[in-house]
Amino acid sequence: MASTNAPKVITPEIQPAQRPDEAESLDVWGFRDTRFDFNDNGHVIIRGSRYELSGKELPRFLPWVREILECDVNPKNVNPPRYPSSIPEPRIKPEFLAAIQEFLTSNQIDMNGEIRLRHGHGHTQEEMYAIKYTRLGRIPDLVVYPEAEAQVTALVETAKTHDIALIPYGGGTNVTDALRCDEHEHRTIVSVDMRKMNRILWVDRDNMMACIEAGAVGRDIMAELKKHGVTMGHEPDSVEFSTLGGWIATNASGMKKNRYGNIEDLVLDVTVATAAGKLERTSASPRESVGVDLRRLMFGSEGTLGIITSAVVKIFPLPEVQKYGSVLFPSFEAGFKFMHDLAREATPPASVRLVDNLQFQFGLALKPKSSGGLANLKSKAEKFVVTRIKGFDPFMMVACTLVFEGARAEVEQQERDLYRIAARHGGMKAGAENGQRGYQLTYSIAYIRDFLMNYYIIAESFETSVSWTNALALCENVKRRLTEEYTRRGLPGKPFVTARITQIYRTGVCIYFYFGFYYKGIPNPQEVYLQLENIARDEILKSGGSLSHHHGVGKLRRSYLPRIMSETAIQWKRELKRSLDPTNVFGAGNQGLDG
Repeated sequence: MASTNAPKVITPEIQPAQRPDEAESLDVWGFRDTRFDFNDNGHVIIRGSRYELSGKELPRFLPWVREILECDVNPKNVNPPRYPSSIPEPRIKPEFLAAIQEFLTSNQIDMNGEIRLRHGHGHTQEEMYAIKYTRLGRIPDLVVYPEAEAQVTALVETAKTHDIALIPYGGGTNVTDALRCDEHEHRTIVSVDMRKMNRILWVDRDNMMACIEAGAVGRDIMAELKKHGVTMGHEPDSVEFSTLGGWIATNASGMKKNRYGNIEDLVLDVTVATAAGKLERTSASPRESVGVDLRRLMFGSEGTLGIITSAVVKIFPLPEVQKYGSVLFPSFEAGFKFMHDLAREATPPASVRLVDNLQFQFGLALKPKSSGGLANLKSKAEKFVVTRIKGFDPFMMVACTLVFEGARAEVEQQERDLYRIAARHGGMKAGAENGQRGYQLTYSIAYIRDFLMNYYIIAESFETSVSWTNALALCENVKRRLTEEYTRRGLPGKPFVTARITQIYRTGVCIYFYFGFYYKGIPNPQEVYLQLENIARDEILKSGGSLSHHHGVGKLRRSYLPRIMSETAIQWKRELKRSLDPTNVFGAGNQGLDG
């Protein structure tokens, strides 16, 4: 007789599937129905209706960009993209193609040139510049779309038999060159797109676990779990497009990690198709001590050890309360000291992010045109209070955006503690509306980089984690060195260098940098950008920062590994790769692990 205490496992009836209105762009970030553009007035506008800023005119944005970069950005000063760049002919081994046609349908095999091109890159500025203005080089010869774990297993075995290179593909959002193919790879390269394996297999509310296929996209995971009154809580900036498998493979972090944890805190079990067979366990336990946990090898593996097919993750009840908030501080240093005290003295809210003054100005420049007299009057009144009464310097003040989630009493306590600590450091409440706007801007501003590239501005982000004692100096050192190097090279205008603190820990913070410049007249600007980013990375490491907090290594940062780990550690990684994948079936080459 079955136990009456057995967990009630729910198998969702409706599975997520991409609707036509959710089609993604091949040549730029995001959805096809959304883009930055110029309207008839010459002002910037966001086309579409998906985001809070969509359809709204941003009259201050372009003048602000011109002022900060000291450059001539206008609708007529355009560098028209030539997408798609040249697409090499596929190199397909006929015997392999015939073999996979035995277990994959024609709809699961794609040789289209633009689809292959998209699967050969992520979203570094260098890759995005290449597909529009130069060439990407070697790209996958074939794209396949498995729909079940058995097909992934069969694919791996067939690749071994025919000496084929497999590269797992999730959402294609990485910024580490992780998907870029080796120019010298002579084998057929197959991109294994996992997004048809997007099902939530079961939800166990008694034990607060769910089993989800690796190709499930963040936005679908959120929507489907919400139907059952639960959430996974993992929201990276790329949550609309990145996948569960990609989060594990890059060891990702989310905007609400204070409440829910990073990906390594959320995953209880993982199933992987490897060159040696399937990596799996019989059950997922709260915690166990059974020797070396081989499942943990997949965190940060970046497609080099196998293809993640599913994972068991922790889930949480939907929060009783979700509230936004924001605080203005007279300086970045004051805001930083507030965050330090918050981490030591209280339970931080789900998300707390501090932007520097330049990024604060950037947010103001993205404010839409006021719709009426009352809105203008309110804006002027707020500015008067902040700058005249409180005495904040507009060129020094910064903003902190907040998201509170949890039980009502819990949130109320977090609010009391946080605003008390903020006041100690000269902080001024700036309201829920500004907090919500700041949080939601994360999604819409991601489209700006590709829009501005068409008007001679190249830009990208990079991140690090660092101890509290080194954080402020690291920010200043990186900004100073980039600015000095930019000037020394005689590059046009001024660079855009800004930072924000996106995650806090008891021991330190994650710092996110944005860097960009006007590139008209610069030969190979994507290479110049990479040189400057490497200079910034050198300064980060000298200042005590990590190689990466959540972006990963890929191919972009693999040359730095000897600076952060011993030769023994590097050798162990290589030996592990050779032992588990001796013929290099998983040939992404990330972290220098190429068999």
